Amino acid sequence: MTRMSGDVSELRIFKCAVTRVKPYICTMPLKMDEGWNQIQFNLADFTRRAYGTNYVETLRVQVHANCRLRRIYFSERMCSEEELPPEFKLYLPMQQQGLRVDLENMIRLFKVKEKQRELAENANGGAPVKKQSAGELRLHKDITELNLPKSCAIAFPSGKDDLMNFEVTIRPDEGYYLGGTFLFSFQVSPIYPHEAPKVKCKTKVYHPNIDLEGNVCLNILREDWKPVLNINTIIYGLYHLFTEPNYEDPLNHDAAAVLRDNPKMFESNVRRAMAGGYVGQTSFPRCM
Repeated sequence: MTRMSGDVSELRIFKCAVTRVKPYICTMPLKMDEGWNQIQFNLADFTRRAYGTNYVETLRVQVHANCRLRRIYFSERMCSEEELPPEFKLYLPMQQQGLRVDLENMIRLFKVKEKQRELAENANGGAPVKKQSAGELRLHKDITELNLPKSCAIAFPSGKDDLMNFEVTIRPDEGYYLGGTFLFSFQVSPIYPHEAPKVKCKTKVYHPNIDLEGNVCLNILREDWKPVLNINTIIYGLYHLFTEPNYEDPLNHDAAAVLRDNPKMFESNVRRAMAGGYVGQTSFPRCM
């Protein structure tokens, strides 16, 4: 919903569907090709063309999408691809290209090794080699599409022999946990993405949404998980827990109560825990 110049009550809705202009709503065509699409809406131009007046502001945005949305953002003018910050670009930023190449090489080697093993088994009269599960195939796709911020990194401790178990390191660059390093383990089910990965925090941390055993309270790992989500989404969700911890849905109730009632004390507790000290009767390892 946008506001136009003139009377304050002059509000109009712009909808992307089939081109049609009515007194209070203008619908516009939207065609997408296969793969990722970058779509730009010039609301000032739309308002001027449809209603012959000037665009003032956007009051509300509603998205009813039957496809994956990577990002929605507003700018004061139409920007070229070169002007966009790396995190707004459709393709992977440069610092991730090396990671992507490494992961693609790992997957390629994994497939070659599986093929060699299958040929060897067949040559020796052995039992046919089990093919990759649907979960493994989907995970390969997720890995090649990773678009992580600089503060996050992924590693495969078992190498190309086991891509279904990996680790993610998060180093928050803002908020209470700035300067800390936190390690998460991922276990991906063979029926992924119909079942969310099992994620544990291997770093003992003072956090309202992560308990002392490493269990993580993140909605997309529980009731809000959907097969359309992916590994990239989960990593961003974990990163968000450190930049904006939530006291309303806690696993560590003591930490949540302190965050709610006394944010300055919460910050002090976090710094003490990250430095390897005690919070109450609980000791924490240094993770700075």
